[in-house]
Amino acid sequence: MKIKLIGLGKMGENLAYNLIDNDYIVDGYDTNKEVLSKLKDSKINLFESFDTLLKREKNERLIVWLLVPNQYVDNVLEEIKPHLLKNDIVIDGGNSNFNLSIKRYDELKKIGINFIDVGTSGGTSGARQGACLMVGGEENVVKELEQVFIDVSVKDGYGYFGSPGSGHFVKMVHNGIEYGMMQAIGEGLELIDKSPFDVDFEKLTKVWNHGSIIESNLMGYTNEAFKRDSKLNNIKGIIDDSGEGRWMLEEALNYEVSIPVIANSLFVRYKSRDPKKFSERSVAAMRNVFGGHATYKDND
Repeated sequence: MKIKLIGLGKMGENLAYNLIDNDYIVDGYDTNKEVLSKLKDSKINLFESFDTLLKREKNERLIVWLLVPNQYVDNVLEEIKPHLLKNDIVIDGGNSNFNLSIKRYDELKKIGINFIDVGTSGGTSGARQGACLMVGGEENVVKELEQVFIDVSVKDGYGYFGSPGSGHFVKMVHNGIEYGMMQAIGEGLELIDKSPFDVDFEKLTKVWNHGSIIESNLMGYTNEAFKRDSKLNNIKGIIDDSGEGRWMLEEALNYEVSIPVIANSLFVRYKSRDPKKFSERSVAAMRNVFGGHATYKDND
């Protein structure tokens, strides 16, 4: 099976290698010419335009997997639609707002094109070695590609969750929970940092990640961050907000569901323009380890 992969950044490149390892053919495209140049000796078949990427052989059915930021999805869809035919499949594997995913499904459905929303977790290492995929869409369409999703996922890390939009909805909630968990870790570490005890944070997070109740991937990422910088002195505590926490808070208000921990963790991100707080530096460092998210240094 051939996958047309649009977006070869940190996640897209690693997913491409994962697909290739599982014997899929990957045709790739990215707007960044430096990215294409870096990958020129890889096993990804690279193309420099949608015209060439989406050129089909005879009656070939196109499977197009998008891994681009949410704000660019509509632009990409508008550019590729003239190349798509009835029964082609578009997969949005980015962190899109589920309301927009439903809208995109409806618009493509009108012209006979299938749309699947895939919430993707596990960071860059997951994309490469085995991701966690939360999938929404018409069940019969998802079933056609289910083996692909299973193949690139970690064991038991794939799930189909229902109608269009459901994959991105549960991914939104996943990311909101992640906000709260990360914030709790950061706040605990700040208390230790302010205590009279000279605690080795690399050693502590290693111990916490072996047999304790709070053992987790996030704790492992925190440990890796302290290996790189034992006191996190080289980064500011500025934590970017990629949108999911805000979307989740909006939906909680709509459904009258109380989510105070997640709401507060979002507000902390807004407050994080104060770069000196150790908790914010801890969360920023954690995000950099698992997702390659930007950190800010004193000269930024």
